Amino acid sequence: MPSTSNTSPITPAGLAALRARYDHLLGTERPEIVEIVSWAAGNGDRSENGDYLYGRKRMREIDRELGYLAKVMKHAQVVDPVRQPDKTRIFFGATVTIADEDDLQRTVTIVGDKEQDAGTGRIGWSSPIARALRGAGVGDLRTVRLPAGQKGWEVLAIAYPDEDSVTARGADD
Repeated sequence: MPSTSNTSPITPAGLAALRARYDHLLGTERPEIVEIVSWAAGNGDRSENGDYLYGRKRMREIDRELGYLAKVMKHAQVVDPVRQPDKTRIFFGATVTIADEDDLQRTVTIVGDKEQDAGTGRIGWSSPIARALRGAGVGDLRTVRLPAGQKGWEVLAIAYPDEDSVTARGADD
């Protein structure tokens, strides 16, 4: 699990997605914009040249994102949930089914903060729910402190990906 404040946990799939975005920006988008800016610069007055102005702006945005992605990848600590030794407790990479006091069920997967997406049930390692659930087992009750107040959750199920599902998913991608 994450050991220092200098590192940020991430799943292997999350790191692969960051790497793919970085490679796309550096190998495809940036060269296209450089070509447009070079062409536009050769057209004369740059102060009223929309292609040139937009291209320079977009190049700055790409360079900023490349810097951000490089920093995130540098500090990423890949934690493979398949290798989790204790699959009876909630740790990084667990997919957890929980129920609140009204018996409303929710399934979430605990992932790195840089790969979270609440809309798809992927919650960040540092989120209030993930912090409250860490180390819990099936049947445990946990209280989550949320901005709207405290909410209780019961752990109904814990699952981790297995080697076969990761291999099959990799073949489908």
